[in-house]
Amino acid sequence: MSLTNSTTQWDESSLVAKAMHGNLEAFNQLVLNYQDQAYGLAHSLMGDPAPAEDVTQDSFIKAFQKIAQFRGGSFRSWLLKIVTHTAYDQMRRDKRQPITALYPEDEEGEEMESPSWLADPSPSVEAIVEQAERSQYIQSLLDELPEAYRSVINLIDRYEMDYQEAADNLNVPIGTIKSRLARARLQMQGKLVRETGFMG
Repeated sequence: MSLTNSTTQWDESSLVAKAMHGNLEAFNQLVLNYQDQAYGLAHSLMGDPAPAEDVTQDSFIKAFQKIAQFRGGSFRSWLLKIVTHTAYDQMRRDKRQPITALYPEDEEGEEMESPSWLADPSPSVEAIVEQAERSQYIQSLLDELPEAYRSVINLIDRYEMDYQEAADNLNVPIGTIKSRLARARLQMQGKLVRETGFMG
């Protein structure tokens, strides 16, 4: 997914370096680059525009306060991880959706392996989204998914993170990410079939 302007990777590295030395203008440019993605993720997790705006603002404040701790790699992934944690912290405070395991875990903390029928042979939700109406309708379907599934499907299918990035972001094993993603995609495809007759 491309940035919202023509900032190159080299330019971003330069902006991050300046921001780490307290340059607010450089940090503000980074905010402009990623504010839409940050808000989109916050909204998908919170399910409501007003708290999503608060989470986004809080996340940017935290990012500026913690930018000296940034250790390189993808600034976007680092920022979206802050957004995810801020959203979860807010939900815990609101006691809206207690975070509980949806499926039993094995002794290593990973969700039980999916049966073979849960293998995901179908196109990603991103491909379905491009063919089935527009994003507002799709978002309404995503909002119906359990929080754990919604997080994974947004990070991987919408924000194009790889499994390791998503696992780091959510602090769960890669096996858990794969399991949740397969189930989330199946649920989304089921919703699309029921609502639109779209079969992929």
